[in-house]
Amino acid sequence: MSTNRAFRVAATGARVLTGAVVAAACVIGAVVAVTAPWPTVTHEPAQADVTPLPGDTVLVCNGDFRAIGRNPSKSLEMVSAAEPRLTAQGSSGRPESSPLPAKDLADGGTALRLVGAVEGREAPLLGATESFSLAEDDLFGLAAAPCRPAGLESWLVGGTVATGTEDLIVLTNPGVVPSTVTLGLYGSVRASSTVIVPAESQIALPLTSIAVGSDYPVVKVTATGSPVRAALQSSLTRTLDPAGADLQDAVAAPQRNPVLPGIQVFENEGDNSDMAVVRLLSPDVDAEAVVTLSKLGSSATAAELEVPLTADVPTELSLSTLAPGEYTARIESSAPVLAAVRQQDGAGPQTDFAWVLPAPEVEDDVYVSIPAGPSPEVVLVNSEDSDSTVQLTPVDGGEPIEVTVPAESSATVPVTERTVYSLSTSGPVHASVAMTATGALAVWPVWPSAGAQQSITVYP
Repeated sequence: MSTNRAFRVAATGARVLTGAVVAAACVIGAVVAVTAPWPTVTHEPAQADVTPLPGDTVLVCNGDFRAIGRNPSKSLEMVSAAEPRLTAQGSSGRPESSPLPAKDLADGGTALRLVGAVEGREAPLLGATESFSLAEDDLFGLAAAPCRPAGLESWLVGGTVATGTEDLIVLTNPGVVPSTVTLGLYGSVRASSTVIVPAESQIALPLTSIAVGSDYPVVKVTATGSPVRAALQSSLTRTLDPAGADLQDAVAAPQRNPVLPGIQVFENEGDNSDMAVVRLLSPDVDAEAVVTLSKLGSSATAAELEVPLTADVPTELSLSTLAPGEYTARIESSAPVLAAVRQQDGAGPQTDFAWVLPAPEVEDDVYVSIPAGPSPEVVLVNSEDSDSTVQLTPVDGGEPIEVTVPAESSATVPVTERTVYSLSTSGPVHASVAMTATGALAVWPVWPSAGAQQSITVYP
């Protein structure tokens, strides 16, 4: 082989070898690049916590207590049996009021819309409650309930269609457009009904119109077009004698851990199985609930009930094993539940009953209205692991009342009727107002301020 040919072969071999080395290096580089961490560039989204400007505080009151069936020829006709005794006050002065006519009352009647005007960037605090003292041939007892904001969804828990009872679903629309309200019944039978509530008016319908034959009926109230204020008016007759009346507020939603302050168990010589009962409902899913009862002022457990709940089926249990006294009920459930306790002070005529509802947690200042009624008291429950100091100050002047509520315990504070108090607390508490006398019972929760605005996160 010539010298030139040998040189060309060697050069070609060198180029091939060099190319192979370069290719291998590229492959190795690519593998290393893939497996090695790449530099990253991150951008945190811009965000800001913004508190919306508050609007006026608007509450809707219950209006006249209704009687049904007084006209034998018109068994479903409703008339006004009593006008409410209203106690109201706001941090910006007495609220403005406007009437909401009860167009289905044969003799006329109204509910009130109360407005506390916003001042600057502060929503006014507003407390308002109505009460009735009834002593008629067909109605007897004490009934009271707070004025509350209208809502798009709520629940009426303490209804009954048993013989001798007369329960009315009362719907009030404070808005300027009509509201289409769907009433969904939960009970031993299921049913649904739709009713139109005209703008700026109130109507009522008997619970029996949707719940005949249903044990322990619970009603879900859903409004479209305009929010409504839902309440349940109840009365009881034993044989021919009236034996109690009640006004029951609506519950906003099921809860996993409802707290019910202000339960009273009364002495009764006869069968006391229905003197105090607890009603529970787990919408949509099966659940396991534990009801724990403790005496007022004590953290010790007086009774504990384990309650299996079937989805959409209300359940009632008697609290007859409890000794007479005042109690708090705490409920722990595997799923959100609705809860209420019915209490009554006797089994004869001229007795009374009341439904006790869950009291939401209160942390910020709130106005508590105490209407006309016997022996009013504020019941306070502290579910935290440290003591809370609560102060109640009459908004029209007067000495403040201060009480320490021990951790995981409760306390009661006597207050004055026809007075609005400002409640402030050093820690979260649950509170109810209770009134008690012979043949007169009323209990209702203290709700957080309707005008409070929570901050929201905005992403520009």
